[in-house]
Amino acid sequence: MNVTIIDVAKKAGVSPSTVSRVISGSTRISAATTEKVKAVMEELGYHPNLMAKNLVSRTTMTIGLLLPRNADEAFLDIFFSDVTRGILSQATRAGYDLLLKTGRSEQEELEAVTRLAKGRRVDGIILLQSRRDDTVIRYLQQEKFPFVLIGRDPERPDILTVDNDNVQGAYDVTRHLLELGHRRIGYASGPLDLVVSADRYEGYRKALDESGIQPDPSWLVSADRIRADSTAAVRALMERSERPTALVVMDDLLAFTLLGTLSELGYSVPGDMAVFGFNDNPMSPVSTPPISSVDIGIYQLGLQAAGLLLKSIKGEAIEQRRVIVPHRLIPRESSQPSRS
Repeated sequence: MNVTIIDVAKKAGVSPSTVSRVISGSTRISAATTEKVKAVMEELGYHPNLMAKNLVSRTTMTIGLLLPRNADEAFLDIFFSDVTRGILSQATRAGYDLLLKTGRSEQEELEAVTRLAKGRRVDGIILLQSRRDDTVIRYLQQEKFPFVLIGRDPERPDILTVDNDNVQGAYDVTRHLLELGHRRIGYASGPLDLVVSADRYEGYRKALDESGIQPDPSWLVSADRIRADSTAAVRALMERSERPTALVVMDDLLAFTLLGTLSELGYSVPGDMAVFGFNDNPMSPVSTPPISSVDIGIYQLGLQAAGLLLKSIKGEAIEQRRVIVPHRLIPRESSQPSRS
């Protein structure tokens, strides 16, 4: 038997238009009625013809997520897997699907987003990073296409964003290391054209400046250099006469690399080098030694971003265009007091 919307309406004791509104996710239907209709749909085995509904409503019931690297690499990083879980949880709850796209460069990202927006393959897009003068964000703004950025764009403070206070986060980590007696504190950074990298560097510099410490330029080492040849990068850092005794590290995956390389070169953590990372990878508490890290609420970032995007897609009022998810420092054995 082919169950129709009329069958569901009769069984639930409501009008067909009410059933239709429940299917489309209307907020004008009470929670009790919505639950009742959904229960009847499940009981009767009714599956709405989403393709037909989407043609009428001109929606896809899908949101896009742009990963700034290929999926194989991205999901090795707890940030991308956890933020995707948060986005998917919120989207599924609202009856939306999630479409993932990737791009290895800014140009590839722009091409992917253009195909999604021009082809109306999704109703809105979530971006996971931004650069200075970001062409992807500029394009989406020009097209007036719904999007939310996880991060911030200093040139466009009016766009919808969900972020941490990354300046404050790196400031707090650096202050923590200063309070442990460290005075020569280095920074292992991601690309500084990424806003998150620049913000954390600003927080690191701010804490040192307040303590009257002028960091040596050689204390700044890039993630790209470490990943390309960690042995050479770490050796160059450690063989300096005024080498750092502590490092603020862009993320825990980079911290794992540093721990392994320091050990290979005969140095101990935290004896020769204290290390404090970001993102609180699940492996951080069980590494040797356990890595101090900043919990930035990755799942919440995704959850909040999807919720904000869905409001934008539905044309609902948005009171707060910039949402800040709080961070929390988790000191562990890798950041002990200075011995020098």
